[in-house]
Amino acid sequence: MSRNPAQKLSSKRKISLDRQNKLTDTTSVITVRIDEELNNNLDKVRTKLGISKADLIRNYLELSKYFIKQKGSIQCLNDRDLIIVKRSYLRNLIEKENEEDQIKLGENLARLINDCARIYGKLDDIDYKLDLCDNLGFFRKFIGENNYILIDNKFGPQKFVEAFIWSLFNKGEFNPNWTKSKIDGQSKIESAYKKQVQPVEISSSHFSFEFAKRIEEDVD
Repeated sequence: MSRNPAQKLSSKRKISLDRQNKLTDTTSVITVRIDEELNNNLDKVRTKLGISKADLIRNYLELSKYFIKQKGSIQCLNDRDLIIVKRSYLRNLIEKENEEDQIKLGENLARLINDCARIYGKLDDIDYKLDLCDNLGFFRKFIGENNYILIDNKFGPQKFVEAFIWSLFNKGEFNPNWTKSKIDGQSKIESAYKKQVQPVEISSSHFSFEFAKRIEEDVD
């Protein structure tokens, strides 16, 4: 025998109240005052993105996990100053360097990400570091088949990306001999490079490596 409409309505109200209670237990409410110019700008942005103003503000607040605005600049959580440039401009700058310098740049940039992760005790949390790369505009977090991490090749040239991801995964120093000219000229170096870095061709628009895979946590 089916329940009457009043019983169904009561059940729905109970579910709704349960959900509201859960939200109340896990969220906080903050109230801030902003000037009219900023309010209008928020309206323009949220209209462009097609989301509510509340969701837009939550998105901005989410960025506080990764960097903050100080008096003179944007800073990451380890207090290093940040500047914002177009990714294509950054790539062009990197491509003009020789491969040895590209490797150094990749390692240094990865060190910045690792420093930020270390502050929160997340140095070994690859998901946190990939989220950080995504939020800073380096490349989108993209996990492909079999948990391969795919890095958009617009991020930079191959040696720069290899050194960056190698350092991001705490693999130590990226061998400066692993440049194309030395790999092509010496079979011993080429063999060591292929054995340790193991580039994987999954997508023509992305870099991927055998060592750079997301490890799924076991669920009991």
